[in-house]
Amino acid sequence: MSRHLQTFGRFAIASLASLLLAIAPAFAEPYIPGADSDVLERLPEKNDPALRDLKRLRTAASKHPADLALATRLARRSIEAARDSGDPRFLGQAQAALAPWWQLSDPPAPALLLRATIKQSSHDFDGAVADLDRLIANHPSDGQALLTRATVLTVQGKYRAARADCSRIAALAAPLVVAACDAAPASLSGAAGDAYRSLLTALSNAADNDAVLREWALTLAAEIADRRGDGAAAETHFRDALALDPRDPYLIAAYCDFLLDRGRAREVLPLVANQTRNDNLLLRLALAERQLPDAASAFAQHRRELADRFDAARRRGDALHKREEARYRLTIENDAAGALRLARENWQVQREPADLRILSEAAGAAGDAEMQREVAAWTAATGLQYAALRIPAAHRP
Repeated sequence: MSRHLQTFGRFAIASLASLLLAIAPAFAEPYIPGADSDVLERLPEKNDPALRDLKRLRTAASKHPADLALATRLARRSIEAARDSGDPRFLGQAQAALAPWWQLSDPPAPALLLRATIKQSSHDFDGAVADLDRLIANHPSDGQALLTRATVLTVQGKYRAARADCSRIAALAAPLVVAACDAAPASLSGAAGDAYRSLLTALSNAADNDAVLREWALTLAAEIADRRGDGAAAETHFRDALALDPRDPYLIAAYCDFLLDRGRAREVLPLVANQTRNDNLLLRLALAERQLPDAASAFAQHRRELADRFDAARRRGDALHKREEARYRLTIENDAAGALRLARENWQVQREPADLRILSEAAGAAGDAEMQREVAAWTAATGLQYAALRIPAAHRP
């Protein structure tokens, strides 16, 4: 199972979230360097073999822009770099690689799948589904397209349709892939216990030779166990997943949230201290430092840095970090009204548990009873089991 497939098999947030990044347009007020010698930023290519390889691919693709195989390879690697680094510019590079096919109504299947992937990453979920619908209509046995569509539909809260896609890959993929695909929407729509048990059974029966697949499934199991209130099981799954890939940004962020919920802020520091280029992980670091009196100086620095990054995102039209900015506004800046505005806007686009949680917490802090009732109504209608979601009795249906 490829890293690309594993990335889009994640349903929690970050998810995917996880690649919650934008193809960023230019700044409204661009900085123009005064001289050719001015350094704008030092990129990490020198010390990262994967990024050096990506640079070589970009050079080759620039010489052969019509080479579909080379372009799709570059696009996939750029998407992986965006996921690993949290840098949206890599998604821009992925789109640039597909430029000859980007505007076509019916591009070749590999380009169409990657175009849908990039649209999903930029929160154009309807556009991504439209591309995937076309791809699956022409290639009904494309398991990767079905899994990607199931992921997008889950992020949109369309759980029945997502589970239908997962059922279609039963004859196309390994049992653990099928179980994990279904466990995500099932666990969010009233069947968390059954989904969790089925996923554990598939994990126990699966061969151990695919670490990427196993890490994905373990991370999902951890999130389901956490939502069900089984912290001990969740921690076991998180640690097992980290043993397989201690550098996965999505996994690290999810485990940091688990620790923060339990007042274990100090344990967050070593997980993210050297990964502050990633905005999501910088946010977790600041949230942890906020709880530690001896980290006051570092917290102040990281608080300012987060403010600068969110400001830069707004200036370039990046609307993909609204959930994270809402959390920053509420927890770090104590701006309940601003947090609620961002959380409401975010909820209109994506509907994962983390999106619902920040919406609920911001509504509670801002005293918005109507929004609290909407949160309660969604929870009741979907059958979502989420121990960390606190709904006052007065707002329950």
